[in-house]
Amino acid sequence: MSSNIRYKSRIPVKTGEETAEEKQYVGFATLPNQVHRKSVKKGFDFTLMVAGESGMGKSTLVNSLFLTDLYKERKLLNAEERINQTVEIIKHTVDIEEKGVKLKLTIVDTPGFGDAVNNNECWKPITDYIDQQFEQYFRDESGLNRKNIQDNRVHCCLYFIPPFGHGLRPVDVEFMKALHEKVNIIPLIAKADCLTPNEIKKLKDRIREEIDKFGIKVYQFPECDSDEDEEFKQLDKELKECTPFAVIGSNTVVEARGQRVRGRLYPWGIVEVENQSHCDFVKLRNMLIRSHMHDLKDVTCDVHYENYRAQCIQEMTSKLAQDNRMESPIPILPLSTPDVETEKLIKLKDEELKRMQEMLNKMQQQMHDKEQ
Repeated sequence: MSSNIRYKSRIPVKTGEETAEEKQYVGFATLPNQVHRKSVKKGFDFTLMVAGESGMGKSTLVNSLFLTDLYKERKLLNAEERINQTVEIIKHTVDIEEKGVKLKLTIVDTPGFGDAVNNNECWKPITDYIDQQFEQYFRDESGLNRKNIQDNRVHCCLYFIPPFGHGLRPVDVEFMKALHEKVNIIPLIAKADCLTPNEIKKLKDRIREEIDKFGIKVYQFPECDSDEDEEFKQLDKELKECTPFAVIGSNTVVEARGQRVRGRLYPWGIVEVENQSHCDFVKLRNMLIRSHMHDLKDVTCDVHYENYRAQCIQEMTSKLAQDNRMESPIPILPLSTPDVETEKLIKLKDEELKRMQEMLNKMQQQMHDKEQ
């Protein structure tokens, strides 16, 4: 029988002598500070995948989001080279530090996606890559040295939808349906400066309808806690109403209204990247970096990876049960005159099955502990 008794421990004001109030102060109220210090010292990592056709502004948007230049040596292919181009997976890793907080950012680019004449299953290399990262993490987690596991799992995928057309294309639907059980998908309307505000609104409504129609599971914002302030709730509501984000990127600094801003200069005026009346870039950046980065990692670990892990354990269980049911290939000899080699083989087989069973029990226990 257990009883839950709540005590309220306050941090006392320090004086020369220890007061009665100080004696009642245990100190666990400093736990958040301890966790914060440890996390800051260790640093953070985040893996972001960008996918979409060439010319959608993927590289420019990533550079604008993180104020970096990850694509200095990029080679642009001509039309002939893109006819039979296959999808590649290219990783760019950069260490960013801001106010003492270190972030190891990995950008996974997918050049070649959707560029060929025949785009049948062009998403297969991307899904294979995501599964490979899950498999590697599963192997590391099941190994002996679990202290320094490197997390290369893809935490988020920004999918760029062309601004022209009347909604999602077949390749958009098939791509997102192939990935939505494996990664957090955030759909974006690329090059939003090609559209008027009214056209953007209509396209957003159409894309949202088609996402629901085809049963595509994009990243869902978590519900606000009841104790959140009204300002945060309002910002959260605006983010949810804003999807899919209509974005613009620019690596150029121009002058507008006497100020230097990141934007695009046109004969009719200037489109400012960080002007919320021009596009949703600021909302995307706030969501991706300032408010929901940790939730994206949590969903990756607790939902997508756990689904993969459960599937692996289920396959191992089925294989083990099948091996147990299989008839032994070793000939059965009379019990009175057992063969020495046969006994050794049977003993080795029993020990191997025992080790596999212990490993399986350990994994199931770890999975059960995580669910508690």
